Amino acid sequence: MAVHILGIRHHGPGSARNVKAFLETVKPDIVLVEGPPEADAMLQWVSNKGLKPPVALLCYQPDDPQRSVFYPFADFSPEWQAILYARRQNIHVRFMDLPAGNQMLVEKEHRVVKQQEEPDTGHINNEGQSLEQLYKSPISYLSDAAGFADDEKWWEHTFEYRNNNDEVFDAVAEAMQALRESLPQKDKKLELMREAYMRRTIRQAEKEMFHTIAVICGAWHAPALQSKSSQKDDNELLKGLPKVKTECTWIPWTFNRLSFYSGYGAGINSPGWYNHIWHHPNDDGTLWMANVAQLFRKQQMDTSVAHIIEAVRLAGALASLRGLPKVGLEELNEATLSVLCNGESILLKLVQDELIVGHQIGEVPVEIPKPPLQLDIEKQQKKLRLPATADYKDYTLDLRKDTDLDRSIFLHRLQLLGINWGRQQYTTGKGTFKEQWRLQWDPGYSVEIIERGNLGNTVVEAATASVLNQSKEAKELKAIGDLLEKTIPAELPGAIEALINELNNLAAASADVIELMEVVPGLITVARYGNVRKTDAELVLTIINSIITRVCISLPNACIAIDEDASQKLLELFFKLNDGINLLQDGEITDIWQQTLIIIAANKSTSPVVGGYSTRLLHDARQLEGDQLMQYFSFAMSSATAPVIAAAWLEGFLKGSGTLLLLDQDLWQVIDNWVAGLADDIFMQVLPLLRRTFANFTNPERRKLGEKARWGGGSGHQHTNIGANFDPERAKQSLPVIMQLLGLTINTTETNGN
Repeated sequence: MAVHILGIRHHGPGSARNVKAFLETVKPDIVLVEGPPEADAMLQWVSNKGLKPPVALLCYQPDDPQRSVFYPFADFSPEWQAILYARRQNIHVRFMDLPAGNQMLVEKEHRVVKQQEEPDTGHINNEGQSLEQLYKSPISYLSDAAGFADDEKWWEHTFEYRNNNDEVFDAVAEAMQALRESLPQKDKKLELMREAYMRRTIRQAEKEMFHTIAVICGAWHAPALQSKSSQKDDNELLKGLPKVKTECTWIPWTFNRLSFYSGYGAGINSPGWYNHIWHHPNDDGTLWMANVAQLFRKQQMDTSVAHIIEAVRLAGALASLRGLPKVGLEELNEATLSVLCNGESILLKLVQDELIVGHQIGEVPVEIPKPPLQLDIEKQQKKLRLPATADYKDYTLDLRKDTDLDRSIFLHRLQLLGINWGRQQYTTGKGTFKEQWRLQWDPGYSVEIIERGNLGNTVVEAATASVLNQSKEAKELKAIGDLLEKTIPAELPGAIEALINELNNLAAASADVIELMEVVPGLITVARYGNVRKTDAELVLTIINSIITRVCISLPNACIAIDEDASQKLLELFFKLNDGINLLQDGEITDIWQQTLIIIAANKSTSPVVGGYSTRLLHDARQLEGDQLMQYFSFAMSSATAPVIAAAWLEGFLKGSGTLLLLDQDLWQVIDNWVAGLADDIFMQVLPLLRRTFANFTNPERRKLGEKARWGGGSGHQHTNIGANFDPERAKQSLPVIMQLLGLTINTTETNGN
């Protein structure tokens, strides 16, 4: 009976190649792989043609799906190659790690204990070094001894770039044994329990009379599995393990989730590069550089064959100078930067994203057992032709088309579930029939889908239940209004009806005019969506009419005796409400609103900034013009009015009017006439206030307004006397030259006579 311990690096192409070669040579009876035993039933799918790496095993607790763990695999993962070998040879294969459910509980317990301990105690040893400094990556000690600054690079050149090295596993075990004996040991309860469980699994395989046992584990664990630890000690360590119910399934994974920068802690820096050397182990850099050149050409960058040849030569020379057995990614990157990028590191970022990391995403067979909600989502994705991709993809949806409308409804429903696979982007134009979405799939959404599964078996059921739950928690009118605005595009009739009833009840009970004003613009948007999506918006319009009527009754009193901060907040609400009413285009509502503005503008006790803005809105609506508008101006800006009040009124009147003053000649004329009619002493008093008001405009607006003021603004007179020095006789002398330039003839007699 023989037990072969193969210490590997997770997601290492060289390790995967050596494992595959070793298994084909030894031909074991059973293969034990580091992984969760509760997922053994999922191993039967590994040989299925529909399961294409990168994929991951998802293990989760059904009663608490957020307590979950992923076990990712790529083509170049040694564990994947070991499982694939066993399935193809029809021999036994099992996972042998501590069950995932137990690991999650132990980690949770460890975090609680750690939080209860004193933070930053700074445990110092006799040499003055903190234990945290000593507990760095064990591999880094070997790389330091070999003269490598980067332990990843040392491991790659020592193990991953070597092909079919029969002694590699003995060397790995010997190196790890030396490290475990030499380095200070941390009290890692979880690690000790994991290794005890692995040894228990190996003993069980021996009891079952398997003659040749191949064990695939992380390199660090190899010495622990070779040790002669007693069965009694292991059982004592594993005594009292809680029983935890878990479920497992396969999910698609992505290369960027395999990388460190995506936040996956057990990942690798360069999955795309590792995939390349797995499929092309003998490439000296030529094929890689050809891929880089192809990428640059797609970006309209000139890249010739000579560039590729020179870059490969430079990478080879760098490897030789550094005493490396083979060209690595670092050398290829430096050569790319020097030869193909001309020293521009920004271009290397493109290589990093597209080739070194990559955007590959795996595939999972439809028939694999999955939660009902996940099956429904996948069904909708296929039906609507919205594939889950690792890279983002933009969609412009025309809601007048049935397919695009269905896509929009589906994406809005997922957002209500908190699954933000699609994020809505800003679209130009004021139409409501177009939406812009950016879709990018994250494997983490699988956990969120499982968690939302208790809300319903389909997207419609789950989204409806989610909205109803949120409405029960929302106590404010605006929160219900915002939720209704998000629900209308999702077309959930039951949820919409419940929200409208709740909104109506809250609006009827509310006496806060500010709260009522805040909810109206969103409801108007809801009504517009109701029209474009062919849903009944009459109920919403009824609520809008009721709320606006109540706002108009209470608003005049709400504008009296308020401070500057309250005035500014009210000013923003005026702007949004007026914009919404104009958008609604309801004659009755518009009349009520304009009558309210007249009352506010005419009331001397109204906040001056609000009164000024109300006057402007009435002018924009052609309700105040000519002499009547001048009367408002004269009263608000007269010498009897305090300068602070006059400044606030003018600020309100001119709010957002920089461009409007350039385009609206009538409005310009009113202000121009008023300024021109001011006495000198009054003008000097008002001038600082005017400067403060115009300071809120943008620089281009102020420059154009200055030019318009200089030339009179089309008012019929010029403020600059440029005609005082005009010489008619001298101007006549230029006429022949101008006519000649235009290709025309000139009658000298008529010219002289005129």
